[in-house]
Order: sequence, then structure tokens, then C-alpha cells
Amino acid sequence: MAFGFSPKHIQEISLENLSHEQFLIIALETAKKLDWNVGLISENGFIAYTKFSMSSFSEEVKVKIIDRTAIMKSECTGSQMADWGKNKENITKFITSFNENRNVYSEEELAQKYEELKPSYVSKEEDILNQAPPTTKEKLTGFLSIFKPTQGYFITPILINLNIAIFILMAVRGVNIFLPDNESLISWGANFRPVTLEGEWWRLFTCCFLHIGIFHLLMNMYALLYIGLLLEPHLGKTRFLTTYLLTGIAASVTSLWWHDLTISAGASGAIFGMYGVFLAMLTTNLIEKSARKALLTSIAIFVGYNLLNGLKGGIDNAAHIGGLISGIIIGYSFVPSLKENENLKLKYTLIAILSAVILFTSTLVYKNITPYEFTKYDARMKEFVAWESMALEMFKMPEDTPNEKYLHEIKTRSLYYWNENIKLVKEVDILNLPSPVHERNKKLLKYCEFRVESCNLIYKAIEENTQNYRTQIEDINKQIETIINELTGNK
Repeated sequence: MAFGFSPKHIQEISLENLSHEQFLIIALETAKKLDWNVGLISENGFIAYTKFSMSSFSEEVKVKIIDRTAIMKSECTGSQMADWGKNKENITKFITSFNENRNVYSEEELAQKYEELKPSYVSKEEDILNQAPPTTKEKLTGFLSIFKPTQGYFITPILINLNIAIFILMAVRGVNIFLPDNESLISWGANFRPVTLEGEWWRLFTCCFLHIGIFHLLMNMYALLYIGLLLEPHLGKTRFLTTYLLTGIAASVTSLWWHDLTISAGASGAIFGMYGVFLAMLTTNLIEKSARKALLTSIAIFVGYNLLNGLKGGIDNAAHIGGLISGIIIGYSFVPSLKENENLKLKYTLIAILSAVILFTSTLVYKNITPYEFTKYDARMKEFVAWESMALEMFKMPEDTPNEKYLHEIKTRSLYYWNENIKLVKEVDILNLPSPVHERNKKLLKYCEFRVESCNLIYKAIEENTQNYRTQIEDINKQIETIINELTGNK
């Protein structure tokens, strides 16, 4: 089983008594027999893609003939960490089938097939099998190379390093690395509508670099690494960085618009944006034709799975969708400049226009989201707590307190402040607040009403010097305790 980034298996095959041309024809016929999708064909070999199945996202198989040896490499096109032996199995199947085909064709038939095949060869300039520089994936020779900027892989490691550095800094400052609390996330710049709309718009940007625990960080960084290796060589440094930032902001604004009280953090919105860009590019001729279908299947499955997984709850799918849609728009917008890569004026003009459009749209949405009246609500809730404390002082009175003093305390203070809190809750409930807060207000109102009812029964019990109300008082106290537990989240 191959394990690592883009798992692969490589094996050399001797041509033995076959000529270069004969081996190539038999190898191509073998690939067709295995039902592989043959893309690029050159005089040096070919590239084929296995079919998508439940056990595979499709593998890219390269066969390159050098002197008297054919080098065969099967590599995963998807984002899986392990291939479960699929790449080795591809090569084993190929060799078995190739040996079966060796004696099927005569030398004359092989020569004729070779001549018929010649017109379909790509030119030497287009033959990626013959290109000396390795692909960006192949440049990652070890774990540490993931974090080192290189040609064609420059912005991706910087973004990965920045996300990790911020996470480490949070951990050093005492934030829980497995499940950070809400207060920590907000203090470090998470996106939260009640706070973001209070003028702290910069959270739309900072939340793209925060993560809710180490597992959240690792999953996002792996997804960023994968799409970065595929996409950055095509976009270049400026377009890639611009895309990350713009789709990240678009994702944050979508989350802000959609959610009332969700604390949003993570690079996944921006990462979905990058996948959106690549999906757009895969529907054009910017990507080599033979690779398009396999990559499109792999990327589409990754995006679809994660969007469906986000429906389970606890995941900010709004940010994912916002990032993906903005990424697709950006991807198609980049096409003209990518086709004329040397035209720097066109490149930077498109970047400037896209930046202006997305930032303007984001600002428009931000300004038109009606902020909740949390400032007023919080101020009134402080009054509620103060009055509740004064209403409960009757329970702190000494046991030998005269009954007359108890009755006076209940009538002039406890009942007064519980009734004042009932008025207060009714007043704050007309403020512009999210539905969960209105539900909380209903419980607070019920809580105060039970307190009033309890005080009245206690007053009667003391005044009449009787135990007849004891059961009623106990029942009400149980209901009060239930509401308190619901409000505080305790079971």
C-alpha cells in the first residue's frame, strides 16, 4: 500500500526482444484492453487514466520508454492519503495483460499499427513525458519540503506556515488545541455576526487564518496543500494569493449573512474558493485534455462530499458555498489572462477589477445586514441580574428573623424586583434579536413568573403559619430548577 501525498507506484519493464515501436503499440493495446482512457500519445510513450470506481478516484498511468527500458508510474489523481495497493495493482495488471498480448500480433501488424498511430503523436514541444523539469508534486521530496517555497509552489507553503504559526501562537497563549472555547475564538478574530457587525469588519479576513482545534487545522492544510500543488503552477503567485484572499472574504460575508449566532473560523471557505477556480479551469482547454476528466471527477467528488458532509451540522456550509461560487466566478474571469499569460496589463487589470467587484459586493452585503440590538440587550440583562440578586436576598436572611421582617422583605423587595424583571424581559423581547435569544427570553419570563408564584405561596405560608403550601412550593421550585438548567446548559 502506497501512503503519502499523491500515492504512487513505479516499476521498470525491460523491452527484451521488442523494438521501441513494437513495445509502444503492444502497451497501447494493453491499456485499451484494460479499459483505460488513453490521453496523450507520443513517440516516447503515453499517459492514460484508469476508470473511476468505488475503490478509486482514478489513477494517472505514465509509460515512458527510455532506451531498452520502459518506466511505468501509476499515481493517484485524487486527494487520498493512501491508495490501498491500487497503484501497484494497476501495474501488475498491465504487465500480466501485456505479456498475454506479446504474441497476439505479427511484426507486420505491429508495423502497420505504428504507422497508423504516428499522426496522433503530440509534437516534441507538447510532449510532457519528455520535459525535464519535474511537476510540482514531484518536487515534494520529503515532509519538510511541504513548508518550503519553491518555483511554482511559493504562496501555498507561506499560507500553510501562516495558518500553523497562528495556531501555535494561540496554543502558547493557552487556547485549547482540541476544542477552543467560543470566547477564545472571538478574541482571536473569529467571524461572529453580533461582533463583526459592530464595526469589527476585519474579522471577515482574520477568521480565514483561525482554526477550531488541531484536527480542523490538519484537514484544512491537507486540502490547501493538494489544491495548491495543482492550481498554483497554473495561476502563479499573484493570482493564487488574490484568489485565496478574495474567496476567503466572500465566504466570510456569506457566513455572516446566513448565520445569526454561528462562530465561523477556518481556511475552508478560501480553500473551497480555490477548488471552485480549478473546477472552472477544468471546463476549459487550459488544462491538458487527457488530465481533465480524471481531475474533474476527483475535484467534483471532493467538493460534493464535503458539501454533503456539511449538512450534518456543526460545519459552516454557508462559507463553503460562498467560497466555491466566488471561486468559480474568479476562475472563469481569469481565463483570458491565462490564455495570454505574457500580457501583464491584462493580468493585473483583471485582478484589479475582480478585487474591486468582490470587495464592493462584500461591503454592500455587510452594510445591508441589519445588526442585532445586542448592546441594548446586554445592558438590560445586567439590570436583570442585579435585580434578580436583590430579589433572592430573602433566602440569605438568618433563620431567627421574625416573620414580620420576612413578610416585609417578600412584599417590598422580592416581589417588586421579580415583577420589574418580568417588565424588563417583555421590553427587551421587542428588540431586533435572533430567534434563539427570543426563545431564551420566553424561558426567562417563565422563570420570573414561577418566582413570583413561589414568593406568594411562601408569603401565605408564613402569614397563615401553615405547611399546607409546602408541596406546591416544592413543585414550583422543581420547575424553576429545570428552567435554570435549560438556561445554563446543565442537565
